[in-house]
Amino acid sequence: MSTRLVPELVSCVKEGCARHQMGREILSGVIVGIVALPLAIAFAIASGVKPEQGLITAIVTGFLISVLSGSRVQIGGPTGAFVVVVFSIVSKFGYDGLAVATLMAGVILVCMGLARMGAVIKFIPYPMTVGFTSGIALIIATSQIKDFLGLNIPKPSAEFVHKVVEYGQRFETINPYSLLVGGVSMAVILLWPRVSRKVPGSIIAILLATPLVYLLDLPVATIGSQFGSVPSVIPLPHLPRFEWATLPQLIPSALIIALLGAIESLLSAVVADGMTGMRHRSNMELVAQGVANIASPLFGGIPATGAIARTATNIKNGGRTPVAGIVHALTLFLILIFLGRWAVLIPMATLAAVLLVVAYHMSEWRHFVRLLHAPKSDIFVMVASFLLTVFVDLTVAIEVGVVLSALLFMHRMAGLTEVRHLTRELSEEYSQEIDDKPIASREIPAGVEVFEIYGPFFFAATSQFKDTLGIIKKPVKVLILRMRHIMTIDASGVHALEELLEKTARDGTALMLSGVSDRVRATMNKTGFTERIGQDHLYEDIDAALTGARQVLARADAGGSETAMGTRPC
Repeated sequence: MSTRLVPELVSCVKEGCARHQMGREILSGVIVGIVALPLAIAFAIASGVKPEQGLITAIVTGFLISVLSGSRVQIGGPTGAFVVVVFSIVSKFGYDGLAVATLMAGVILVCMGLARMGAVIKFIPYPMTVGFTSGIALIIATSQIKDFLGLNIPKPSAEFVHKVVEYGQRFETINPYSLLVGGVSMAVILLWPRVSRKVPGSIIAILLATPLVYLLDLPVATIGSQFGSVPSVIPLPHLPRFEWATLPQLIPSALIIALLGAIESLLSAVVADGMTGMRHRSNMELVAQGVANIASPLFGGIPATGAIARTATNIKNGGRTPVAGIVHALTLFLILIFLGRWAVLIPMATLAAVLLVVAYHMSEWRHFVRLLHAPKSDIFVMVASFLLTVFVDLTVAIEVGVVLSALLFMHRMAGLTEVRHLTRELSEEYSQEIDDKPIASREIPAGVEVFEIYGPFFFAATSQFKDTLGIIKKPVKVLILRMRHIMTIDASGVHALEELLEKTARDGTALMLSGVSDRVRATMNKTGFTERIGQDHLYEDIDAALTGARQVLARADAGGSETAMGTRPC
């Protein structure tokens, strides 16, 4: 079952693995490790932290996610989705603030998994995801222009608009050598797949550009010139320093990290399912992501999640078990130990080229353009999420995107709810009946009004309900509400019925409900409305309700008195 809290590694161990498949797992893990190397370094630098912190994140989280994951082929590590939010947190609170926020996000993710919230991705609207993802891609691309062109900007602004203005003001400081190295690197990355898809073009670009810059002594910025030496060891785990007073300020950031981690990891798992025909365990996946993000800052790492591109690479190279992900982490660990000290020679222009290509693929511009032909409400959500991400803040973009999506969804649902005055209509055109006889063929006695409610009866639909009932200007003897098409009702809907019940009681009108579903009746029972209206005022169908109405009219004609809260035989 997809809801089981059991790592897929446990299931794989029980099932066993053929020797030939184990060879594929090891080969795939090595390839994915090589693919992850430049990305881990580049994402760390773009996030405003040291390059080794990206490698440490990929090693620690990549290992834990593969061991605990609810997907057999998931590859975890730092991703582009976190670049904007991590950079923002580091700018405001420093690395220690980021570490605390990441720890909190990890706890939130574990709690989400234990609470069986693995289906959370279903409630994130696609236009919103495209909007903020495209915004993140634009910010990443913009942030790499400085290194790609070699512009002399000591402290570039974090604001998008200010950054663009600075580029324009300092454009005359362009370094032609950086532009040459960056351009050649990008050409290699884009053209290399025509030669081979086994080894990523980003690695080839680094292997070509790094010795070229070093041997020719080109005046190009490198990792070493900007960040100093790169350690070849993983530090011992330690708790980050923090002040209790800053915790409340970090809660929004922690929630965003957790939400992004959940969305990215589950989306990656869904994509993997489509490529392999497997089915991931979404709740276990959230727990794995949570544990990984709790561990990452203890070793000096940054937030991590499931990486779609690396997971797809794993699958394409034959990976079908968590062993490939574990080997990927071990490969990065060996690279860090034996080759880490050489990372200082990598040109920043080459890493900028890597991230520019990543940003292009991440932008999903084709989906963005296609969604411009979607309903206006979806366009509004997508464009709002995009603009807020770029010009304000990713946290604000996601918060506003979720609220806008919820409001627009409720507006659409309210539009599906319809209240009809059947007594007035009495026509085949308005009577889409599922029973044997349309309402028009039934005799509705004088003094009886029949209304029918179609669709969900929730707070956004109560206003239409009250407006339609306002058609009745004078009190009637019997008011029937036909509710057979109401599948769900909330507290606001029940409250609207209670207000109607009180009004009919004052007017001396008998209120009757017909065709109430079991689900709606259960809600009425919980809120006490059934007891207030009386079981004898609830009828199985419209025919039973009309029979009851005739009995009320007969007793009224005979001099009896019937009130909305009175009792009578059905």
